[in-house]
Amino acid sequence: MSAPAPRLGRAFLALLRRDLLLTYRHRAEAVNPLFFFVLVVTLFPLGVGADAKLLHAMGPGVVWVAALLAAMLSLDGIFRSDFEDGTLEQLALSAHPLSVLVLAKVIAHWLVTGLPLLLMAPLLGILLSLSGAQTGVLMATLALGTPVLSLVGAIGVALTVGLRRGGVLLSLLVLPLYVPVLIFASNAVQAAGSGLPVSGQLFMLGALLVLALVLTPWPTAAALRISLG
Repeated sequence: MSAPAPRLGRAFLALLRRDLLLTYRHRAEAVNPLFFFVLVVTLFPLGVGADAKLLHAMGPGVVWVAALLAAMLSLDGIFRSDFEDGTLEQLALSAHPLSVLVLAKVIAHWLVTGLPLLLMAPLLGILLSLSGAQTGVLMATLALGTPVLSLVGAIGVALTVGLRRGGVLLSLLVLPLYVPVLIFASNAVQAAGSGLPVSGQLFMLGALLVLALVLTPWPTAAALRISLG
């Protein structure tokens, strides 16, 4: 009676490994969101000047807006190629719950797009004249917030994957849902710069992450079935 769980675990890991391998084979495309993120944050000081106080005040918001837009650039890749080559239909017809397989694909997406943004945060913090405390909080917010971007964005991608030009519709669907993450994350980094406590904002981001992990796989699977139907 306990055999299905190990089989589901193997399928989960196999799909995760497959998506990471495919990304490695097309790594030039995978680098584009990271390049966009770094480029936006790098150009900001050049555009507004090197005023440390201004960078200190606006830097957290700039980093998070850039992270949000970079996530948007890569969202369509979660399901698009699998939809076009028929793999997504095979996943929907498999004996394993589609919601669990969807979670594997979203985790692979975050490892490729969200994790590099997190690793780049210390360098960008130095560029934007952020303090050590702010940089640490920035990394914490990226660790908690970027998975939410991938999980919530997957719902929008699943709804629009069958459309030829669904990019604008995807933005309209997803961007309003990203606003709470943007508000809490940027506010936490700004509060850290003023010496204020940030536990409340981090707890809210953690709560959003838990809710996204628990709630988003099922509507994403349902939206995929609608798109495939």
